[in-house]
Amino acid sequence: MDAFYRSIEALTSSYGAYGLINHAGGPNLPSQEAVADILRDIDALLFPGFREEESADEGSLANVTAERVHRTARKLMRETEKSLSFSCRNGRFACEGAGCRDLAARIVKEFFAELPQIRRILSLDVAAAFKGDPAAKSVEEVVVAYPGLEAIAVHRIAHFFWSKDLPLIPRMMSEIVHGRTGIDIHPGATIGESFFIDHGTGVVVGETTLIGRNVKIYQGVTLGALSVRKSEADNKRHPTIEDDVTIYAGATILGGETTIGRGSVIGGNVWVTESVPPDTLVYVKSGDQELKPREKRG
Repeated sequence: MDAFYRSIEALTSSYGAYGLINHAGGPNLPSQEAVADILRDIDALLFPGFREEESADEGSLANVTAERVHRTARKLMRETEKSLSFSCRNGRFACEGAGCRDLAARIVKEFFAELPQIRRILSLDVAAAFKGDPAAKSVEEVVVAYPGLEAIAVHRIAHFFWSKDLPLIPRMMSEIVHGRTGIDIHPGATIGESFFIDHGTGVVVGETTLIGRNVKIYQGVTLGALSVRKSEADNKRHPTIEDDVTIYAGATILGGETTIGRGSVIGGNVWVTESVPPDTLVYVKSGDQELKPREKRG
């Protein structure tokens, strides 16, 4: 037992030496478990009846929605206030004299006011997946079975909070869904309507990425940075993908000045660090990477 006591003493000493403690008895950080629970509740508001054991009853839908909104708002308010308080303690954020609680309440109210718009955009994402994948037999299948849609849905939630400069929670949300789907989308990325990720495993979308409308990407695609120097954290480091672009499996596109022009197709396993003109096909042939004008389809 002496060995255990020595281990305990050394471990508790390390807390003082190295920090990295979230003190439950005082101001503490948002709970990962609580944030995951909030995401489940928001998902049920976005897609009523899809996750529950029982389907949504039309007669009671309004009451069920009201109860769920109030319950989720209370949870979200608590975790949002923790997040704001953390940033204030570290001097990275100021609550504009209103107090963290008042600011948290405002952010939460704005989020629920935005939910109908998020649902509208997600309906277009669902339609894009159904249209873009011959294997999809119904829009319901897309909602219940496609990890790409799950990742996009959480991203659209997390991006709202990122746009409000809320610390911690947006990253927690994106990492929760990353662990479930293998799709890593930074909450800072800006993504247009009708976005479709097919298969999805290994997709990485960096913080300053800009993606237009009607874009489709496949598994293993990286939209990343040419440099990971900390001094460039505030710069645009990730590419811009214009409307109607398709990016096939394993492609890597890097750099904040790199733009993939509208209507282009990026073939599998290519490496792109310079801009590509609109309506261009980029592909690998006999080990060499080639660009040619894309043939327009009737």
